[in-house]
Amino acid sequence: MEVLRGSVRTYAWGSRTHLAELLGGEVPSPHPQAELWLGAHRDEPSQLTGEHARSLTDALRDDPAGTLGPSRRQRWSDRLPYLLKVLAAEEPLSLQAHPSAEQAAAGYAREEAAGVPRTAADRNYPDPLPKPELLCALTEFHALAGFREPAETVRLLRALDVRALDHHTELLAAQPDADGLRALFTTWITLPQRAVDELVPALLDGCVAHARERGEFTTEARTLLDLGERYPGDAGVLAALLLNRVALAPGQCLYQPAGSPHSYLAGAAVELMANSDNVLRCGLTPKHVDVPELLRVLDFSPGAPTLLSGEGAGPVRRFSPSEFFSLARCAFDGAEDEADLGIEGPRIVITVEGAVRLRSARGQSQEVPRGTAAWVPACDGPVTVAPVGGPALAFAAADGLGAG
Repeated sequence: MEVLRGSVRTYAWGSRTHLAELLGGEVPSPHPQAELWLGAHRDEPSQLTGEHARSLTDALRDDPAGTLGPSRRQRWSDRLPYLLKVLAAEEPLSLQAHPSAEQAAAGYAREEAAGVPRTAADRNYPDPLPKPELLCALTEFHALAGFREPAETVRLLRALDVRALDHHTELLAAQPDADGLRALFTTWITLPQRAVDELVPALLDGCVAHARERGEFTTEARTLLDLGERYPGDAGVLAALLLNRVALAPGQCLYQPAGSPHSYLAGAAVELMANSDNVLRCGLTPKHVDVPELLRVLDFSPGAPTLLSGEGAGPVRRFSPSEFFSLARCAFDGAEDEADLGIEGPRIVITVEGAVRLRSARGQSQEVPRGTAAWVPACDGPVTVAPVGGPALAFAAADGLGAG
């Protein structure tokens, strides 16, 4: 076990307080701090700070069998398959979706063969891996996630009573299924800018009237007003009409599978994903939007967002929706004894409240106070976790392969 130091990404949508407080820095921070990365992504590998300080990437390269385990080394081609983040959103992120494993591999190979630089603004696939995501709320967390049932969206559109959208509303009402959603989304995302500049203000006027009357869809109307103010003239504001509006309480977990459109609106959370930065943007951004590729990736199946309840008794609950990652949420009220972490292979642990102590089957022990992370290689074997001096909340990441 070793202390692991992550890196902070300073995107414009980030918070000036949450990560700064977590890491014991200056509050408010000089710049918005959006994400703390913990892992071995080539763009930002974390650093081991023990006696033999080195990057986690170097540690994996020098001893792949010990760090990953023999079977996992083969399965993951000597790479750490996941990336753990603490995310703090003060403003909405772009509306986006991520590819499946097959789409990511094919897209990466295609762009490599075409000689597209991995840092190019129009590159869709800088990584060969998919990017499913699991988000566990630390604060109240708001998001758009997945396509809403079409019949419910028709009710929303009719409640907003925007005459300029009547034709679109009735088209969806006549085909309230995935094909109808695809047709309407495609229509909106490919509108000429002049048409977007007419439709979006009309939509926002309808949202103002609905919110003023405190109608049934006031929350959705206020969200659209916020998006319209932040991204004027962006077709993503129209696309957001089609998505589920989600509010997570602390401890609730939201899973985003391949193809699910989503935008994180506000709040702080622990986020775990495959070790990839493949993003297909749908809107709410000045960045590149590749509409044809986006339409190939998007899953238009409607339904409620995937909220996970996890497994396990006592203070540790485990969430394993993907072979690429598994998350253990360790919540102690201060009175519990140590508990089995319950995940194996290469692990990263971060404490966000209080302090915990990790103990390995080999007799090693590592205290992990608030704002600190630890690296636990596969060779350390099973690990227990216990609170130190009172209540504590920690998260542990591993792959999703289970024992072995």
